[in-house]
Amino acid sequence: MSRGRVFLVDDDRDLLKAAADWLTISGFSVDTFHRPEEAFQLLARQEPDVVVTDVRMPGIDGMTLLNSIVRQRSDVPVVLITAHGDVSLAVQAMKQGAEDFLEKPYDAERLLSVLDKAVEKRRLKEEIGRLQGLVGERREIGGIVGDSAAIRALRERVAMLADVDIDVLIVGETGTGKELVARALHQQSRRSVGPFVAINCAALPESIFESEIFGHAKGAFTGAITEREGKFEHAGGGTLFLDEIESMPSGLQAKILRVLQERAVERLGENRLRPVDVRVVAAAKSDLSADIAEGRFREDLFYRLATADVYIPALRERRDDIGLLFVHFVNLAARRYGRAERSVSTEITSVLQQRDWRGNVRELKALAERFALGLDEPVSSAEANPPVLSLPQRMAAYEVRLISEAFNLSAGNAARAASRLGIPLRTFNEKMSRLGISGLRKRRLDNLEH
Repeated sequence: MSRGRVFLVDDDRDLLKAAADWLTISGFSVDTFHRPEEAFQLLARQEPDVVVTDVRMPGIDGMTLLNSIVRQRSDVPVVLITAHGDVSLAVQAMKQGAEDFLEKPYDAERLLSVLDKAVEKRRLKEEIGRLQGLVGERREIGGIVGDSAAIRALRERVAMLADVDIDVLIVGETGTGKELVARALHQQSRRSVGPFVAINCAALPESIFESEIFGHAKGAFTGAITEREGKFEHAGGGTLFLDEIESMPSGLQAKILRVLQERAVERLGENRLRPVDVRVVAAAKSDLSADIAEGRFREDLFYRLATADVYIPALRERRDDIGLLFVHFVNLAARRYGRAERSVSTEITSVLQQRDWRGNVRELKALAERFALGLDEPVSSAEANPPVLSLPQRMAAYEVRLISEAFNLSAGNAARAASRLGIPLRTFNEKMSRLGISGLRKRRLDNLEH
């Protein structure tokens, strides 16, 4: 990637060529101009990261060029090159919008420092503007379904971080959709043209972890008959997703930390570093504070990964989304298996919202698929359509509850139960027989015998 595109303006052809050669060698893309008007005309059609111009030039001078750029292209920073006697003029120019100035003869390294700062500032402004536009659209991204406040905040968080090329830590319980969020971050970023490589740290045996992650040279160990690139290299230009990062052994955590710091890997059996261009997205089931306190997870690796973090709410924290998610998964399953779409009643939704959902969205999705196939019903027909009891039936049910309660509180003594209820013993016995609960006596005797 270019260090930045520079428009370089100076009427001194020798100085112009020397400066252009130095900047090109240093990694900048350079367009040179002997006349300021030529630079300004091209500026209307193309976008440099910074304009560097001499102040004293025949015809249109650097100050005139600065004023024109500030009026029409204020997003492009301008750096002035001044003679010793023009310092006060340069200070005035900065008040009018110039980014910085250099005094002739300037130090070449100082020029690079000024340009790097100007380029970074402009790109940061562009990034902020782009992210604000994404947030303003409030669009659903990456298949993150839901309309609760928690899920809207999650979508906005993903949109804000997607194209900021920094490592991210995702925190969420099992089944909340950590890989879905990781893919959304990848798909909405400039790295979407590159691969998305996912690794479950808990499922990868420690004995082959280094070979899988970092790769190996031919003959590095028994069975290494060919060289092999690791996941970091394979994800080059894209995103590497490290799921269940808390399960990674401490020795391997140190090696991952080194790769993140140096952005280079050393294959097993080799003695040279290979640069890697990859964004790392890690996921954990908790905020890792307990793991750090107990020494199971490196604090320095945590801070390296958690430059930015994303919290995924548990399903119980977004109950308003349960019905929407269930219908979504039912329809997806119906299309996948060639079944007719089934309607989801409000009674079913109500029952689903009362569950704990320890498996979160993954558990809900599995139930939705079984429902779509007719293999499971979230609620029985009796629960979905409870019978309407008549007044006599309700009164009888109430009597059953009161008599049973009095009988148990009286340790199975009918006389004391009748007295507790304020009715004759004969009436008590008749009611037990009529209401079909005389079996309470037998169960009480059975319990006493055992």
